Amino acid sequence: MPSPDFRFDPAKTRTGYGAIDIVVNMSVPEAFEQGRIPTDDAFRSKVGLKEGYRRGVTLEEYLEKMDRAGIERSLLIATRCGDMRIKGSTEIPYEWVAEACQKYPHRFSGLAGIDPTRGIAGLKELDKAVKEYGFVGAHLYPHWFYEAPDAAIYYPYYARCAELEIPIMMQVGHCLVYQKDRRLPSVGRPMTLDKVAIHFPELILIGIHLGYPWTDEMISVCWKHPNVYMAGDAYAPKHWPQQAIHYANTYGQDKFLFGTDWAVIDPERAMDDMAGLNFRPDPLKKILRDNAIKIFKL
Repeated sequence: MPSPDFRFDPAKTRTGYGAIDIVVNMSVPEAFEQGRIPTDDAFRSKVGLKEGYRRGVTLEEYLEKMDRAGIERSLLIATRCGDMRIKGSTEIPYEWVAEACQKYPHRFSGLAGIDPTRGIAGLKELDKAVKEYGFVGAHLYPHWFYEAPDAAIYYPYYARCAELEIPIMMQVGHCLVYQKDRRLPSVGRPMTLDKVAIHFPELILIGIHLGYPWTDEMISVCWKHPNVYMAGDAYAPKHWPQQAIHYANTYGQDKFLFGTDWAVIDPERAMDDMAGLNFRPDPLKKILRDNAIKIFKL
């Protein structure tokens, strides 16, 4: 069992250091009770979420899971899933994530979800998240806003992230059906990051979810642009495409990060999978820890 204050002990891990999970949803019981989770039971069944986790887990239960997995820090997302004027849209308040990070500062850091429909008000909220709450990055779901990453509606937020010197991650690749009554378009082709990277060379862009099924396209954008990175999350590592594993283990070892997208992928399962992929020690440490420390200034 972890200590009462949930301090992390790297000596108890198989690697001798703690991993950093850069994509973690705040899937807590209160979020389910208040209708703040954007997925339905059909989605949770499709991704194979265990029955005991389908109504959320407390932060303390999740910290125990992190300890068993060997994960030292998780980046919690204050997700913004769609225009809140439209039925089916949800959000996790920035304050919830800020409180979790304040309670467990050695284990959690915050990411500010982006809703581009909020205009200037949203930019002011992003400023507050970074300057007052200490959030370390931003997060965007393009499909919830029906616009590809290179759409003009996002550009004020890219500019503000560059000014604040924080990275922004976003889901690229296809999206599933999260709610049976609201089906979203798969607008996140990885190549749409190409123009954004050119327009904002100072901004670190992270394509999460492997860009699947366009993983080769995601790798090519990372290879082209020094400010574009990718993350392996939302898919269990044992099912990562072979080209992604090769990239992360060789010439892309400085451009690849680890994540789970909990509650989609269980962190214990993910770390077990990582141990079985035959990564070389140096690239593995960069993927699991060092790259995140550098990019998010942890």
